[in-house]
Amino acid sequence: MERPQLGLVFNEVPELYDRVRPGYPGELFADLATITGIGAGSPVLEVGAGTGQATRSLAALGCAVTALEPGPEMAALARRHLAASGDVHIEQSTFEGWDDHGVRFDAVVAASSWHWVDPSVGWRRAHDLLRPGGWLALLGHVVVRRSGEPEMYAETADLHERFSPGNPDWGHPPSEEQARAIDQVWDGDGLFDAPVVRWYPTVQWFSGQDFADHLRTNSPYRKLDPGVREPLLDAVADRVRTRMGDRAARRYLTVLRAGRRRERQRLAARPGSR
Repeated sequence: MERPQLGLVFNEVPELYDRVRPGYPGELFADLATITGIGAGSPVLEVGAGTGQATRSLAALGCAVTALEPGPEMAALARRHLAASGDVHIEQSTFEGWDDHGVRFDAVVAASSWHWVDPSVGWRRAHDLLRPGGWLALLGHVVVRRSGEPEMYAETADLHERFSPGNPDWGHPPSEEQARAIDQVWDGDGLFDAPVVRWYPTVQWFSGQDFADHLRTNSPYRKLDPGVREPLLDAVADRVRTRMGDRAARRYLTVLRAGRRRERQRLAARPGSR
């Protein structure tokens, strides 16, 4: 499935996505405001708003938010959630195809969505949409395991192999230490300064059914044939109920990466820059 089409699979389950997907800690947005200087009245462009989870936090900072979401059902739900949230405008569009009408922003923010943007377009477009001194901020979650604690994939790996054997999307998550050491992609060299990075350990607790519903909103499962996906996830829900007391944790390292827009004179000063 091509990147743009795969990114739209969440539009099939907007209410479920809104209910079970992890949010972002308030500390992250406080740090974002401190690092970038955004706040009351700051124009901010959000890329891939989903159902508006991060959008609400940006609005709570007082920002004037333009939020792009390509999925019509996701965009409609975000509009309902944010109808009373101040200066927020939800537009149904991809980032690559959006008509900006010449508007420029103090920050471009993407929460768990930048990997859906065409990299040959996204970094340059983000740079061009920012005012001088503006920031690109990428938010995301890395699933991690904790030593000595049952981990959801490990407890259900045999089920994954039974229903979808050899699937390259299956695998054990890293430890927190390994996740911090993994080199996360920041391809903005030459367009943005090296990012400021902040990590936030977070956790979601699930019943078996809620965990299966959570997986139903993840792209590796959305792209499975329903005849494979639904029996697999029913088996996963039963495993959590019967072997884990119907209560299990999914742990994350939530990450903020924020890089300042590199200005033209600084671009020109770099060897080989154009």
